[in-house]
Amino acid sequence: MSDSVESAPQRREPAELLRRVALVVLLGALAGMVSAVLANGFVAAIGWLNDLLLISPRSRMMEEDAWLVTLAIIIVPTAGGLVGGILHRFIPDRRPHSPADLIAAVQTRKGRLPLRTGLLTGVSSLVSLGSGASVGQYGPLVHVGGSVGSGLARLFRADVSSDNIAIACGVAAAISTVFHAPIAGILFAHEVVLRHFALRAFAPVAVASVLGHVTAQLIWPQPPLFQVAEAEVAHLWEFGLFIILGIASAGVAVAYMSALLRMARIARRMKVPAVLRPALAGLGLGLTALWVPDILGMGSETLRLAFIEGAFTQWELLLVMTLKLLATAWCLGMGFAGGVFSPALVIGSLFGALFGSVVATVFSLDLSALVVYAVCGMVAVTAPVIGAPLTTVIIVFEMTASYPLTIAALASVALANLVASRFFGRSLFDRQLTERGHDLSGGRSRAILRTHTLAELISDDYVTVRPDARAGEAREAIVKAGSAEAYLVDARGYYVGTVHLHELVAADDDEPAQRWCDSNALSMREDETVWDAMNAMRHFVGEGVAVLDKDGRLAGTVFESELINAYLELLERMRKEEHATA
Repeated sequence: MSDSVESAPQRREPAELLRRVALVVLLGALAGMVSAVLANGFVAAIGWLNDLLLISPRSRMMEEDAWLVTLAIIIVPTAGGLVGGILHRFIPDRRPHSPADLIAAVQTRKGRLPLRTGLLTGVSSLVSLGSGASVGQYGPLVHVGGSVGSGLARLFRADVSSDNIAIACGVAAAISTVFHAPIAGILFAHEVVLRHFALRAFAPVAVASVLGHVTAQLIWPQPPLFQVAEAEVAHLWEFGLFIILGIASAGVAVAYMSALLRMARIARRMKVPAVLRPALAGLGLGLTALWVPDILGMGSETLRLAFIEGAFTQWELLLVMTLKLLATAWCLGMGFAGGVFSPALVIGSLFGALFGSVVATVFSLDLSALVVYAVCGMVAVTAPVIGAPLTTVIIVFEMTASYPLTIAALASVALANLVASRFFGRSLFDRQLTERGHDLSGGRSRAILRTHTLAELISDDYVTVRPDARAGEAREAIVKAGSAEAYLVDARGYYVGTVHLHELVAADDDEPAQRWCDSNALSMREDETVWDAMNAMRHFVGEGVAVLDKDGRLAGTVFESELINAYLELLERMRKEEHATA
């Protein structure tokens, strides 16, 4: 009979695992299809608004009334900023959310992205891009896709682990759809969002990415971001130039990311209401665009022109690249909703074309076509910004089907991320999260432990005595409780110190217990993170540590064993996720 009791759970366990796998695959399929339709609809809506509001180059060329075009360039971004600022009042934190929020939700195992927040962020980004703000479309699409995945996970009452996988599925589908690159979608979800290649996650993410790509092509196809004719590397020694270009591009990426953060800090210090800052940004952008209209919008046309020999002079490449970088920092820093991916592609392609053109001119060299250097610069600037070198290289391969061009791009990316990380960090998203208190540089385990506080581990299994108690009283109380120490606590509940039994043994019964108080006893606050507590107790010897509230009153004690158990349980959950046993 005992054998049958023990074997029953073993028979049920594979069935439970199969049910969970089926659930996450279903979530992946649904998230992929829904995200694909939303992504393509988003892209189509941006194009329609740009044409309607005279923001796109084609609509401006077709409009015969020059004054109308001038007014549109100034008024439309300003009005778009005003509408966006009003929309932000309905979003939690009163700011548009970004991939950084999505990454934090997954890496800290919180999951549960609010669908309403994701959709409002998407609408605000649509307003920004439709009105010509110099921001990107891929960041909002990634966040919307992740929010859709999380919403579906809640609908099916999935656990947090499945919710995180569903978020990655929505992200993969969004990238797959807009770039026509399903493999890149899978890589981006694992490389940027999940940050591990878990067996349990790969199947649903792959299903989501492939179904997203197929669904988008069947229901609402959109043209690719760019098309590149067959491009060959003329000389093998040019790979040395591609590596140099990658290192130089890392500098551009660091300048771009630093400008974004610096402008955000400047905007927060401005004596301008937050709701009006995007409108002010739109006005400044519009006035500048009267001089250089190429900085308007996400820059798809500028990106395509950067691939064409002779479309820009060297001075124009430098001018447009610099103004695009500053315009993006200005718009995002002042509160426009949008992403950083698309502008990075434009800035990188312009820098790559400039690099190739200058090298060919200065050294009188017969180099490969300008498009090769433009693509290499594009991925070498973008990869450090989003922290995804593999994804950017695969995007090039899937969009161009050119193996030589992909290898050239790989040579540029090889050192770009390494160099940029030394001066800035893994990515812009990680840096943003660090400034918000989520440091991911130490890995996922540390990030999760820093989201939990000692308040969750507090125990009331401790001994207290009055500060004026005698040593004999304190010793008796400790022995009676079977403990090794006691906390001295006054009448108002304030912690005074700790006395240890092994020290009280040598004390006279009538001596004040406070005389034997350990002045170096470790104490911590209840809002201290588990990670910080583990580091503080690295050299701790004893039973427990006094935990105080914000006013200094004793809230309880935490035992070293509880901290160790919390860490081991976390490692076990992560192991099960990565090896498909949970």
